[in-house]
Amino acid sequence: MTIETPGATRPEPPRVTVQALFGLMVIAIGVLFTLENLGVLAARDYWRYWPAGLVAAGLLKIYNAAKSGQGWIGGLFLVGLGSWWLLEGIAYVVIDARQLMPLGLLALGGFLVWRGFGGRRAPRPSDGHSSFSALAILGGVGRRSNSPTFRGADLTAVMGGCDIDLRQASMERGTEAVIDVFALWGGIEIKVPSDWTVVTRAVPIMGGVEDKTEAPQSADKRLVIRGLLIMGGASVKN
Repeated sequence: MTIETPGATRPEPPRVTVQALFGLMVIAIGVLFTLENLGVLAARDYWRYWPAGLVAAGLLKIYNAAKSGQGWIGGLFLVGLGSWWLLEGIAYVVIDARQLMPLGLLALGGFLVWRGFGGRRAPRPSDGHSSFSALAILGGVGRRSNSPTFRGADLTAVMGGCDIDLRQASMERGTEAVIDVFALWGGIEIKVPSDWTVVTRAVPIMGGVEDKTEAPQSADKRLVIRGLLIMGGASVKN
C-alpha cells in the first residue's frame, strides 16, 4: 500500500533516450557478428536492416518531443534518413538526391511562409525559453537562453555545428537540467554559467567529449550532457 502525502511530487518515470537505443543497437550488432563467427547465421543477410535503428531513434525523439516540445526536427530527419536507406537496402528502390531537391525547396518555402505569417506572434525560441531544440545540417546554428528556470535542450548536428550560449540562463537551486546531444560528423559547443556543475554522460564513438568548466563551490545546480557522438565532438566551457 502506498500513502501519498498532500503536495508531494511523484518521481518522473525513467526516460528511454536515444543513447540507450543506440546502445542496444551496438549490443545487437555484437551478437549478430558473434553468431556469424560461431557459424549460426550470416551477418551480411541482416546487416542491411541497420537503418531501422535510425528510424527507431527518430520515432523515439518525436515521442519525447510530444512531451517536452523539443526535438521534432531532429526526429523527423532521422526517420527520413533511415527510411531512405531502408528503401535502398531492402526494396532496392534507388532514390536520387537530386530528385528530392524540389521537395526540399517546397518544404523550405512553406516553412519560410509559415514563419513570415506566424513567426512574429510567437516568442523567439532562442531567448527566454526554459527548453529548446537546435538542428544543424551541413551548416551552423546558434542558440541562446536567458531563462531563469532552464530545464534542458535537444541538440542535433549532422556534418554541422551547434553553438549554444547559456551564460545568461539560470536554474533553481537543487534542480537539474538535461541536454540531449546527437552528433554525426558534427560538433556541439555549449557555454554555461560558472555556478553550474557539469556532468558529461554522452557516449563518443570515434569522437570525443571535452569538459573545460571549472567546478563551482556548491553543486546545487547540475547540468547533465547525455547522448551519442559518432565521429563528432562536444565541448562544454564556462
